[in-house]
Amino acid sequence: MLRIHFLQHWFELSDPGAEEALYDSRAMRHFVGIDLGREPVPDETTICKFRHLMEARNLGDELFRIVNVYLEENGMKLSRGTIVDATIINAPSATKNKDRKRDPEMRQTRKGNQWYFGMKAHVGVDSKTKMIHTVVATAANVHDSQVLEDLLHGEETRVWGDSAYAGQKQVIREHAPNARDFTQRKSSRYHKLSEAERARNRNKSKVWAKAEHVFHVMKRQFGFTKARYRGLDKNAHFLIVNCALINLVMARKRILRNLRVSCA
Repeated sequence: MLRIHFLQHWFELSDPGAEEALYDSRAMRHFVGIDLGREPVPDETTICKFRHLMEARNLGDELFRIVNVYLEENGMKLSRGTIVDATIINAPSATKNKDRKRDPEMRQTRKGNQWYFGMKAHVGVDSKTKMIHTVVATAANVHDSQVLEDLLHGEETRVWGDSAYAGQKQVIREHAPNARDFTQRKSSRYHKLSEAERARNRNKSKVWAKAEHVFHVMKRQFGFTKARYRGLDKNAHFLIVNCALINLVMARKRILRNLRVSCA
């Protein structure tokens, strides 16, 4: 059942979609361990109940922890640098539903000249391994800097982030005393960045951009661009499991290399 849950993340499958895909795909049945000659595929109700069980017992957090422990045992240890970033996950803004209302736990926010409705995924990413070590889900209107303290593990010597985290030196000092602030400098109407400051920002962005690789896997490879469920807690659980699987994707080359060495 856990492997079926993973397939739902990897292939954007709903509960009935997962049942149908398992009947159609021999490769998926082989991965899950189902032999149609001996047993049927779990129906959509069983798949849904298993997901609700995971949510009720908050097993996403434990799965995320176990994956990171496994990666650390395979050489993916946390370095002294953390990249903080956030991305918006859209939610349906239409009211053409049973309640005639939008999701009350989602919020609206503006980015540039565009308005978005949904939630926000905040991540703390290791600057060396690109492994997600911390993840937080909030409504979309929560500013990135408000959850900065929750994204730091405390042992950092450097913290990178975009201009949304500018001016947070005190927060960084309190939660990572040995860390230097490498967040992007922000210009304003009354203070334009000098050429030297812009050059420093460009150098910082070479490290900060690594967090975008994580979001690329999340949104382009796994297709998590829209909230899957109604309510922040359910989508937060989905996000945490998603991040655990992203870490495995980011570390796949090292894991396969270690397996080949151990089998040699």
